Amino acid sequence: MMTRWLSTMYLAGSLLLAGCSGDKAKELLETAQFEERQMNLPHAKQLYEDLIRLYPSSKEAETARARLAALNR
Repeated sequence: MMTRWLSTMYLAGSLLLAGCSGDKAKELLETAQFEERQMNLPHAKQLYEDLIRLYPSSKEAETARARLAALNR
């Protein structure tokens, strides 16, 4: 239960910081990677897909595509 709460707080903080950051693609990638490490794979996949949709030509989108491919194997 505590892990879930910490995960939620980290995500909320990351999203808050992403709004203040100049590099939103990087923040989104970091949040997706965190969710993946927490084994919250459906949410990680959604964040990777959002990153690709919002920032398709970024280097972070390239990383997101590779992670999605690996997760979908």
